[in-house]
Amino acid sequence: MDTMIPSRTALITGGASGLGKATATRLEQEGVKAITLDIAAGADIVCDVSDAAGVQSVADQVGPIDILVNSAGIVGPNAPLWEVPLDGWRSTFEVNVHGVFHTCRAFVPGMRERGWGRIVNIASMAGKDGNPNISSYSAAKAAVIALTKSLGKELATSGVLVNAIAPAVIGTPMNAATQPETLAYITSLIPMGRIGRPEEVAELVAWLASEKVSFSTGAVYDISGGRATY
Repeated sequence: MDTMIPSRTALITGGASGLGKATATRLEQEGVKAITLDIAAGADIVCDVSDAAGVQSVADQVGPIDILVNSAGIVGPNAPLWEVPLDGWRSTFEVNVHGVFHTCRAFVPGMRERGWGRIVNIASMAGKDGNPNISSYSAAKAAVIALTKSLGKELATSGVLVNAIAPAVIGTPMNAATQPETLAYITSLIPMGRIGRPEEVAELVAWLASEKVSFSTGAVYDISGGRATY
């Protein structure tokens, strides 16, 4: 059964690989025109989400979109907080938080004008629980959750819904940047005893981006193999 209207257009940040790529593929199966944005080759548009002017230029170039999926992210420094370098802390927030702010700021006005939109922000279980030795990532994803809740309230009567997804460990290239011992620890917290697959997360994104969701905004959807406790 189709969950999308074929005329919808989506922009997926971090769309060249991992969750972003899986999401683009899944949305296209529903007849959505999926535009991928990434700093990596292979994306439809090459842009750094931490560059506010660059993101606004993309918005001017692309024109109206109906669905925004913020999947671009970096793990950042793997170290105890007191050993985290300042530039590592800042760069993690530049991509993971400021990037979400920049895209929402650029695309929300058009969604409001048209009276319909779906924004799905990829957060993390780390943003709810806090994972040791990746404090900058955990703090940044907590900020994404709070941003989602605030924006969801601001747009609650506009027809634009804003929700977040908090995955546990997913098998994506990004996790190659996570130290093996840290990865093993956070994987051990998953009761199902395995990491998630990108296509499993993409399925949830597709639902949140669809017409079927009408009474949920500012929410956080866990996809954690049972890890989530609240």
